[in-house]
Amino acid sequence: MGLAFIFSFSSFAQSEFQKSFNFSLESGPLLSNGTDWGNEIKDLVKYRAVDFQLAWRKNTKTIYNSLYRYPTFGIGYNSSILYEKEIGRPMAIYGFFEIPFSRPNQNKLNFGYFSQMGLGFNLKPFDPDLNPNNLYIGSYLNCYAYLGGYAKYAIHERVDIRASFGLKHFSNGSIKKPNSGINLFPLKVGVSIKLGEIKPIPYDRFEIPSKELKKYWNFSLYTGMKSYEINDPSYFRGGVGVNYLFEPAYKYRLGLGLDFFWAQGMDQRIPGNEYGFKDQTSLAVVGSWEWQLTEKLYVPIGLGVYLYRNELNQEFTGYYERIGARYRFDNNMFAGLQIKAHKAKADFFEFTVGYTIQSGEK
Repeated sequence: MGLAFIFSFSSFAQSEFQKSFNFSLESGPLLSNGTDWGNEIKDLVKYRAVDFQLAWRKNTKTIYNSLYRYPTFGIGYNSSILYEKEIGRPMAIYGFFEIPFSRPNQNKLNFGYFSQMGLGFNLKPFDPDLNPNNLYIGSYLNCYAYLGGYAKYAIHERVDIRASFGLKHFSNGSIKKPNSGINLFPLKVGVSIKLGEIKPIPYDRFEIPSKELKKYWNFSLYTGMKSYEINDPSYFRGGVGVNYLFEPAYKYRLGLGLDFFWAQGMDQRIPGNEYGFKDQTSLAVVGSWEWQLTEKLYVPIGLGVYLYRNELNQEFTGYYERIGARYRFDNNMFAGLQIKAHKAKADFFEFTVGYTIQSGEK
C-alpha cells in the first residue's frame, strides 16, 4: 500500500487538502505462535515504540469522499524505543489510510478503522549461531502491515487526542526462511495537530450520480522470490493472471479468472530427479474482488482454487488467498504488491504490474 502513497504524495501540496501531523506512543505484547521458542521470546520482548505521521484529507466534495466520509491518507515512520537482543529494534516507513465511521464534522468524538503498509527494517533475524531462538523472521528487511481501529476527540479546532489498537505484522513473505512472522498487538495514544489554514469538511452532502455497470479485463504479471528451507537460497517465483471483472458499484469490482504460476530451481532444490514443465507450474481458477478506495487506489482480494498444483513447491492446500494494494495509472496500467498465502501462511510476495481494458470500450 505504501507504493500508492508515493505516487499520490504530490497531492499533499494542493490547497484543498487539510494537512496534519500526528505523534503517538505505543506499547503492547508480542504474540506467541504457541511454540516453546515462541513463548520464550514473547516473555523476553517488551515492545515500546514511537510513531510519526504526515497526513492529508481532501475536503472537496467528490464521489469517494462522500462514500468513505472524507478519509485521511498519509505517510509515517515507526520505531521501537528499546533494542531487544531477540528481534532487534524494529522500524518501518509506510503509507496509510483512515476511514471514519461517521463524517468527522458531526461530532467531537469520532471512531474509524485504519490500515498501514510499508517496509520494515532494523530487525535482528534468525542466525543458527548468534540468534538461534528467533524462528519468527529470517531477514533484516520485511514487509510491514498494521490493521486496527481508532478513536479521536477534538479538544480544539486544530488539536485532536487519539487512541488506536490493532494487529501489527512483520513478514518477508518467505523470501528468506524462517518466516513465521512477528505479530504485535499494541495500544497507541497520541495527538494530531492540523497544519496551515483550517479547511472544514463541507456540511452539505454530495449527490452521488447513479452508477452504470462496467466490465473490465485485467492482465497481470506477478514476480517474486521464495526460499523453501532455512539456510537455502531464494529462487524466482512468479506467474501471470487474467481476470474478467464487473463493476456494479463505485466501491468494488468482482469477477473470475485464471492464475498460472512457475517455481524456479527444482533441480537445485531437490536434486537427483528429472522434472517436467508441469512439476514446476500450477494453474488455478481465482475469484477476485477489488475494494476501490479512490479512483486510482484499490485493494485486490482473491481466493484461488488449484486445477493442479505441486506440494514440492510448497503448495500445501488446494486453495490460496491473496490481498494487497494496487495503484491504477491514467494509461490503464497498474502496479502493486500482494501476498499470496495458503491458510494465511505466506507463499510469496507478488510484485505486480498489469493492464486493464474496459470491455466494449471503443
